[in-house]
Amino acid sequence: MCGICGKIGFPALAEPEATRLKIDAMLRAMRHRGPDAHEFAATDLAVLGTTRLAVRGVLDGHQPMVDATTGVTVVCNGEIDNHRELRRWLQERGRPVTQLTDVAVIPGLYAELGEKFVRRLAGAFAVAIWDPRVGRLLLARDRAGERPLFFARTANEIVFATEIAALVGQERLPVNFARPALHRYLQFGIFISPDTPFAEIQKVAPGELVQIEAGTIRREKYWRWQIVERPKPPPSLDEFDRIFREAVRRQSDVDVEFGVFLSGGVDSSLLSAVARSLYPQRPLKAFTLRFEEESYDEGGFAEVVARKLNMEMATVWIKPEEVRQELSALVRLVGEPLADPAWVPAALLARRAAQDIKVGLVGEGADELFGGYPTYIGAGIAEKFSRLPSGIRAGIRRGVEALPASDKKITISYLLKRFVQGADLSGLARHQLWVSNLSPALLHRLGIAPPAVPSETPAGSELLDHVQRWDLEASLAEGLLTKADRSSMSSGLELRAPFLDETVLEFAAALPRSERVRGFNTKVFLKRYAERYLPRSIVHRRKRGLSVPIARWLRGPWRDWATTALNRDHLQQIGIRPGVAQELLTEHCGQRADHARALWTLLVLSEWLAWVATETCPAGGEPQPRVATPALRPNVVGA
Repeated sequence: MCGICGKIGFPALAEPEATRLKIDAMLRAMRHRGPDAHEFAATDLAVLGTTRLAVRGVLDGHQPMVDATTGVTVVCNGEIDNHRELRRWLQERGRPVTQLTDVAVIPGLYAELGEKFVRRLAGAFAVAIWDPRVGRLLLARDRAGERPLFFARTANEIVFATEIAALVGQERLPVNFARPALHRYLQFGIFISPDTPFAEIQKVAPGELVQIEAGTIRREKYWRWQIVERPKPPPSLDEFDRIFREAVRRQSDVDVEFGVFLSGGVDSSLLSAVARSLYPQRPLKAFTLRFEEESYDEGGFAEVVARKLNMEMATVWIKPEEVRQELSALVRLVGEPLADPAWVPAALLARRAAQDIKVGLVGEGADELFGGYPTYIGAGIAEKFSRLPSGIRAGIRRGVEALPASDKKITISYLLKRFVQGADLSGLARHQLWVSNLSPALLHRLGIAPPAVPSETPAGSELLDHVQRWDLEASLAEGLLTKADRSSMSSGLELRAPFLDETVLEFAAALPRSERVRGFNTKVFLKRYAERYLPRSIVHRRKRGLSVPIARWLRGPWRDWATTALNRDHLQQIGIRPGVAQELLTEHCGQRADHARALWTLLVLSEWLAWVATETCPAGGEPQPRVATPALRPNVVGA
């Protein structure tokens, strides 16, 4: 894992020496992602750089990798899990790979396959390849979207980087707000590719290859989860056991210490149990979050699993003041808002884990692949609800809306209110409303027209398939995985998600509906499999997930901070009506409504807008002041 960046000139860089200085500044902005090395390769046509967190091939894994004969230059953020198989394949074709690091297979693979190289890679990665022979830049992101990559076109140059803050700070890239994208952020709390908060910057999508040649940009999907098209034969527990064990083995095949992030839920517990079975004698450490609020705290379940698996447990207790203070620092570090309340607690957990390990295994992706969310149950119930007489539906809706707001975690009243809000919609549109941060009604109050989001479900197709794929490509890739990457890499820690191994993705795509959701039971197949490794009390306990008690904190220790942040003039810059955000806070604090998710989304946005006002260069304007950071010494490895 690392940070990568670069600038390419078409046909040449306008100011090569100034570009090198800017690349150095971009690397310094991402030094938290790669404390082990800071290097760049420079020519009159291109400058590419990396900051490195050494996980595999620790001693000889220097990047950028420059082919001495062709000048082809490669930088990669991430891990290539099938590098051993690719080494053998390249050796058979007369292209021996001498470096031990896993990403060393990429130059040879590109030489053999050209743009199709990315189809052969397995793992979590973001790759950039500059080929000076044809003047082509290739940018690629892994299938699930575990690693980020952003790019922008400026006149006759292309600039790219792992994080937005590396692109826009210190006079590097003048930018303007992308209002439609920011309005979609308000709705979902994330930026779905190619959206970013800035009009000049685009995001490479999961499973996408971007080709840039002579200033022309061509985007293509090299992979998409085929759950909609895939036949659904009866699944085999033995076959999945072989697949999942191999996925965990590949992703834990590193040259540094690794551990597990353990919540006590079925996904992280299963992952921990399989890791323990693969490494029965190895000391393994588990890391977990805890809250003083009882309904949010799962630490007791995590401790039970850790004891059963003979794992040492490290615990981080989350306090409201700590979350508030850390939010601003995280936003400034990465340069984008993200409305997942668990972002800051996850970063605090990563900071603790980074004291002991360099790689952490996490259970992300299991819910999306195997059907674990309550909304998947609701999809079936809603079809029946819609067939009730309109008067009965209206009466039920009034009764549900009258239920009092609660500070507890994922209450039945909260789920019912979400259900009736979207019950009159159909298919994917209903699911999108259920998972939104701000409903269309709240957006209208704020003065924002609800943005259009593709939501059609083809007639005759399985709704659950489309819902799960949308969650995988949007909520997971641009939400949960963004949280995992930005939180962990703020402390130079790499997180790996074995459930997102390509072989697991393909297996899950072929699961029949009844093996995912059956009545009120979710993750039917995965839970049956988990019983091989875990007691039924863990496998079948009520799903809770990682949530943060923001509803209670907004009514208590966060109220003064929230009042100040929501009264900033910055919110008006993107079209939010003055005073409405404060009205929502007043209603929430008076327990007349539960606006916790909406308010948190606005608070993160407010913190981001404050950063934009002080540390970015507006298009056509003058650079704004920025706190200076100490320079690191670059190691120029190419010429």
